[in-house]
Amino acid sequence: MTLEIRFLGPWQVFAGDEPVRLAGRRRIGVLTRLALNAGQVVHAERILTDIWGESSTATAAKQLHIVISKLRQTLGPHTTGEILQTVPGGYRLALEPDDVDAHLFLRLARRARTAQAQGAGADALFRQALGLWRGDPLAELTDPWARIEATRLEEEHLTVLEDHADLRLAAGDHHAVAAELAVHVQVHPLRERPVAQLMLALHRAGRPSEALAVYQATRQVMISELGLEPGAELRRMHQAVLTKDPSLDLTTPAQQVTVGESYPPAELPADTHTFTARAAEIDHLRTALGPTGGPAVTVIDGPGGIGKSALAVHVAHAVAPGFPDGVIYVNLHGSTPGLDPVTPEQALRHLLRSLGLDGAAAPATSGEAAARYRSLTAHSNLLVILDNARDVRQIRPLIPGGPGCRVLITSREPLAALDNARHLHLGALDAADAAALLSRLAGPDRTRAEPQAVERIVGLCGGFPLALRIIGARLAARPDLTLSGLEARLADATRRLDTLEYADLAIRASIAVSHHHLREEPAGRDAAHLLPRLGLLDLPTHTPAATAALTGWPYHRAEAALERLHDARLLEPGPDRYRFHDLVGLYARERAHQDVPEEERAAAVRRALHHYVATLWTASTMLNPDAVLRAPVELPDSPFADLAEAGRWVQDERDNLLAAAQQALTGPDPATAVGLVIGLHWPFCFQGWHTQLDGVYAQAIEVAHRIGAWEDKAQLSSFLGWVYRDQGRYDDAIAQLRTALTDWDRAGLPRRKVGVLNNLGVINAIVGRLDEALGHLESGLELNDEAERPVATATLRNNRVHVYYRQGRFDEAIAEARLLVEQAPPTGPLADAGIAHGSLGDAYRHAGRLTEAAESYTTAVRLLREAGYHLKEAVSRWWFGTTLHGLGRHAEARRQWEDSVRLLRAARLLTPGEAGDILAQAVPETPQPIRNML
Repeated sequence: MTLEIRFLGPWQVFAGDEPVRLAGRRRIGVLTRLALNAGQVVHAERILTDIWGESSTATAAKQLHIVISKLRQTLGPHTTGEILQTVPGGYRLALEPDDVDAHLFLRLARRARTAQAQGAGADALFRQALGLWRGDPLAELTDPWARIEATRLEEEHLTVLEDHADLRLAAGDHHAVAAELAVHVQVHPLRERPVAQLMLALHRAGRPSEALAVYQATRQVMISELGLEPGAELRRMHQAVLTKDPSLDLTTPAQQVTVGESYPPAELPADTHTFTARAAEIDHLRTALGPTGGPAVTVIDGPGGIGKSALAVHVAHAVAPGFPDGVIYVNLHGSTPGLDPVTPEQALRHLLRSLGLDGAAAPATSGEAAARYRSLTAHSNLLVILDNARDVRQIRPLIPGGPGCRVLITSREPLAALDNARHLHLGALDAADAAALLSRLAGPDRTRAEPQAVERIVGLCGGFPLALRIIGARLAARPDLTLSGLEARLADATRRLDTLEYADLAIRASIAVSHHHLREEPAGRDAAHLLPRLGLLDLPTHTPAATAALTGWPYHRAEAALERLHDARLLEPGPDRYRFHDLVGLYARERAHQDVPEEERAAAVRRALHHYVATLWTASTMLNPDAVLRAPVELPDSPFADLAEAGRWVQDERDNLLAAAQQALTGPDPATAVGLVIGLHWPFCFQGWHTQLDGVYAQAIEVAHRIGAWEDKAQLSSFLGWVYRDQGRYDDAIAQLRTALTDWDRAGLPRRKVGVLNNLGVINAIVGRLDEALGHLESGLELNDEAERPVATATLRNNRVHVYYRQGRFDEAIAEARLLVEQAPPTGPLADAGIAHGSLGDAYRHAGRLTEAAESYTTAVRLLREAGYHLKEAVSRWWFGTTLHGLGRHAEARRQWEDSVRLLRAARLLTPGEAGDILAQAVPETPQPIRNML
């Protein structure tokens, strides 16, 4: 016995002529969800999302199993086989689509339209289809998904009613049609097609004044409710009735007289059943394609594999009912591997055929074809999808002429030169949406079983839907393949692009098309040349300056090539810099080793690294002129106007500098590697980032030792000791500093031991060995040549201040600090003066002179902030807060503590949790990084 499910009216299930009673909103909802896809698999995740929504998420899957079981118990006695089948990832309702009234209605409607086009048998089919409707569809279900489906079905119902009216009008049945359409128009006063049909029926029935009254009433409703005039088709009907246009008369019952196209094109490819996320983009496009969406042309641009075509088709399916003259789809193959782009002439032939013009009727020249296309679409309400466009030249002739038309274009290029167009740049999916897509592709059971593998796969695919589709296809083809096994293959960068290739899907081929197109165009050749060379650098971002060094080009040429790569969506933009998507970066590295000779590769990398060494050391000399004595490369004129600009460059280039250092340390040029790492110290120290350099310093020390560069090794060991000191690893710090003392002697530069002695003094002061600390500082002062290195002398004396007040020698500490403040030159580095004022504040605070301490801290904080010395600013702000608290100025103290913690967080010296714990205290405990410093 066959079941029948009916929901084009009150919800019913019949087994033969016997009704089957079904109770429970969720049971009805689940069966309806399956019936809408009768004979096809519906993923369990889709059912859970639609029927359960966000409620009872912890138990929803179990509840679904129960509902399926109850449905089987109810329906099973009325069927001979298993009506509800469990399949991998979901369920299937084993019914023929014609056993569901909604599917039967749609099939009969399609047959009726085909018969109408062929001229026979359409009336009976239309009447059979319309006879299936018994009321409002899915009226028992109020969930959002059900209302969407109900709206879709109702729209189909109205369209079929109107198609049947066209047929009946052409057959001379205008008297009966007029009465039925009058009711239809009253219920749907904003649908222009039935209004035009009613006007035609009334005109033919000899009632032209009533036809004109219908128009005026409709026009009034549209203006009052929508603020819009009637559309072109309805206005033409009004004019035709006014002028008694003979074309409205029915000369023979067989004549086809319709207001619009009776058999509009419907060329959309099937929607992607796994389409996921993009809610904001969908809303944007639906608005753009609506009747008041603004510009008639909308461009979706983005890199290959990002999901542009899938989004366009998905949205087009949703808005298609709003285009009564149809939907035309053309794949222009602008970036299809192995295929040449479609020419404008070829595309115009497709468009004209879709509009009913073919063979000898089609114009021979492209100019005439474009003109005819514009004429045919001048009064149409048509949606044109131009998928996978190459460039603006390919697109311009394909824009229809009518204001009621909408064009949706997808392209890797931004097509910014296209007139009167709105643009949507499509980026990668975020981690949550990418994981949801992978779950729909691979099946929720497999992804739930290996959540960590899912997270890693999503990260390695970088949010590219194409990459995730390939992974999904591999998993579907290999039920025995685990996600963790596939993740291991993806994790190997040398195999990742091979893994992301399956059947006709390939990330590598998708990227290669864009690269190939650049080679073909004169304006793109520099960009095509640059792409593999950027792959030589293991940098997170690429700037015009570094790119100019890499290629040996002038700055403006490098900048233009980067911008062209961005236009081709092979680079992603950032502030004054560009970045690869990881998968494009892998492709660029492959091409670098295949296309660029080894000697050229080495020279290009050397130029880029030397650019960073030179710029970094220039910034270092500005931040601390006394600290840098020998640069490893010739320094150019400073690219920085002032200290603040140098600080901003360091902030912007932080990640690139670390990556460049890592690449240099594993490269063939040890001198460049060591010089680059040494150059990092002062710029990173000012930002408070130097504590993250311990691993880089340790690697560089090994390199310097290997080549016998004792001066560099001594400097690096001293820096590593500095880092260990600020990390609180005092024994490790002392060991490194003792190594530095030995290496300075090996290098024959005993006077350079001053910095090491200073650090030993600081460490001993922090741990309470004050006499030993003072001895190291005094030794440093005796060894240093003040005339040659005055900043070193000031630093040693400044640290002596901290030893004095720790020893209880408050007057000596204050006197020494005052002298340092007075001797700081007004035109000298702001940081030096800021440090001196901070030390004076410390001396006053320990002496109990809090008002004077607050004044000194105020000046210190201002100078250190202006100098960009964020680490010392954090220290002074903390003790300023402590001082203000002691003065009873608690609100001000809290603000200083908060600012200090903010700076420590920015320097990554505190985690968010540690920062929160500290600030949660009424009187915060001093953060560990502050306790590690003077």
